[in-house]
Amino acid sequence: MSTEFSFKILATDGKARRGEITMPRGTIRTPAFMPVGTGGTVKTMYMGQVRDLGADIILGNTYHLMLRPGAERVAKLGGLHEFARWPHPILTDSGGFQVMSLSKLRKITEQGVTFRSHIDGAPYEMSPERSIEIQGLLDSDIQMQLDECTALPAKEREIERAMELSLRWAERCKTAFGDQPGKAMFGIVQGGDIPHLRVRSARALSDLGLKGYAVGGLAVGEPQVVMLDMLDLTCPELPVEKPRYLMGVGTPDDIVKSVARGIDMFDCVMPTRAGRHGLAYTRRGKINLRNARHADDHRPLDEESDCPAARDYSRAYLHHLVRSQEALGAMLLTWNNLSYYQSLMQGLRDAIEQGRFADHVAEVSEGWARGDIPAL
Repeated sequence: MSTEFSFKILATDGKARRGEITMPRGTIRTPAFMPVGTGGTVKTMYMGQVRDLGADIILGNTYHLMLRPGAERVAKLGGLHEFARWPHPILTDSGGFQVMSLSKLRKITEQGVTFRSHIDGAPYEMSPERSIEIQGLLDSDIQMQLDECTALPAKEREIERAMELSLRWAERCKTAFGDQPGKAMFGIVQGGDIPHLRVRSARALSDLGLKGYAVGGLAVGEPQVVMLDMLDLTCPELPVEKPRYLMGVGTPDDIVKSVARGIDMFDCVMPTRAGRHGLAYTRRGKINLRNARHADDHRPLDEESDCPAARDYSRAYLHHLVRSQEALGAMLLTWNNLSYYQSLMQGLRDAIEQGRFADHVAEVSEGWARGDIPAL
């Protein structure tokens, strides 16, 4: 395994890219979906299951881990990989989005953000340097710059102010990160839904010569068409030879359309959160197991799936578990959902390599449109 961080593109089909990120803890096949392990766990899943489904990398959350159990404590216990029993690559976000979205009492200055914990109200400070320090204590493989994510809709002057601040913070994060062999720090493109701000942010970050680039501040309330328009503008401004990560996205349809625009990496809580609320993602679209139509249905979610949760349990049983709020229901549906997401990514990677990306996407979309099998 390489001792350095590297990215190579193995195949392209249109703007869609099939690549590999190589680093000391493993190879990440792209396009990649990163299951979200917010507090050191992918909710309701064993790490071995997550790996067996095809995940090459998971995401950890700086904000949540710094509050509980604490970054210094995780470091003393051997780092996040040892703590969570995941020896493969981990990407940590900077904590900025959670500070903005979860902390009601916060103050943003040039220096950083001061805020109160959503758990107990304790005061904290997060500067670009502290964010990188925390991610280092966690022993993260891919570390994200601290940025200010503006919820949409917002006024242009507010979006511009946050974007410019994020650029200055990116420079400070780069300095704080320094030279860490085998690891990477990614910058985050901001600019909301303002085209010229997105372009300005992407160009300025590209000039910093970072190892990878993320697109942030999307999937925060704007219509899908706006997100895709911003990707159409942003991706061509980012270095071709560096990985591109669309943060917090999304639905299977979001992912497919973003891969078509040149995105390489994704994360989203959607498959795990949906699983805990009785929703299953399948090749026939999304299925709500709370619905009474499943109560007497002996058929599985998907008889062709490789995942036992989808193939070996009846819809009636899953419906019973969900309606009874049994923990096993959340476990099985999350297992199914993450399996479907990883299967979706493998299908996209194969299609790009085979030069049939558009045909494959059409087939997948047709399956979603056709919908679930008729009720008994």
